[in-house]
Amino acid sequence: MTEIVEKLYRGEFLSDSELKALIETDDQQAAELLKKYAVETRLKHYGKKVFLRGLIEISSYCKNDCLYCGIRRSNKEADRYRLSREDIMACCENGYELGFRTFVMQGGEDSFFTDDFLCSVIAEIREKYPDCAITLSLGERSYESYKRLKEAGADRYLLRHEAADPELYKNLHPSEMSLDNRKECLFHLKELGYQVGAGFMVGAPFQTTEHLIYDLRFLQSLQPQMIGIGPFIPHHNTEFSEEKGGTLELTLRLLGIIRLMFPKVLLPATTALGTIAPNGRELGLMTGCNVVMPNLSPVKVRKKYDLYDNKICTGEEAAECRGCLERRINSAGYEVVSERGDCLI
Repeated sequence: MTEIVEKLYRGEFLSDSELKALIETDDQQAAELLKKYAVETRLKHYGKKVFLRGLIEISSYCKNDCLYCGIRRSNKEADRYRLSREDIMACCENGYELGFRTFVMQGGEDSFFTDDFLCSVIAEIREKYPDCAITLSLGERSYESYKRLKEAGADRYLLRHEAADPELYKNLHPSEMSLDNRKECLFHLKELGYQVGAGFMVGAPFQTTEHLIYDLRFLQSLQPQMIGIGPFIPHHNTEFSEEKGGTLELTLRLLGIIRLMFPKVLLPATTALGTIAPNGRELGLMTGCNVVMPNLSPVKVRKKYDLYDNKICTGEEAAECRGCLERRINSAGYEVVSERGDCLI
């Protein structure tokens, strides 16, 4: 098994059968070697820097009905909210003072946030904080919408594909949602010059190793600048409430594989990873990750952006959250930097 890891480290192509063996192996020597090489690769390209992304969760309204998500349209118990323009700008001001140089506006697919509204907010952030990157994570929109948002000053766009295999996608989403459309959105974003983020859930219901390989192959075709993966965590108000969640071990294994397959990619240690294990994000950083996304949203709305159960950091002020994270990152042997943290590709 170690020879497969060596091959991946050298940048050679792995067959589906080799990827399957590596994903499923219980060979501890191979697992340790994968982790070692993932860290070496990360240090080679990004050193010990960890880039912070200030997350601003602007809306818990969503028109979609994804079967795994706590803010899905049909969850009548969800506590909905929208941030005002003033709320968003206050989050940016607070974040800038705390050293954040990337702001991520994330939300459900909410028609309230029109292109006109978003473009004016983006333009104001760009004017006030010209040294910062502006990232959006607002789901599937039209080519024209993405174009307008880019022209207003947005730099990056995160849109996790969640499942690249058509059958698995169908099992996780309602029939009105289209995997082809989601993939088309990602390629449109690339075409428009965004730094693009994609990614998938680990351990989702019905997911097999073959599905994970399908995800990796799709990412190879897309070549995104950021790849966000995290364990599936059930939400009590979805039909997957009784399903088992994704495991720490498999998520870390895939993070190591992704770091070697995409040496220069930006790779976050996700909140979901920190939710399933107290030291999950630190373990992610020690397996090739170089991005962390602390929450800048007002504390009063944090619990309302309820994608999955037991989400961490819902009660902490931004400064408290950042201080805690910095200590954790330092304990893992890395350092927080106040930089935009652009991808090297």
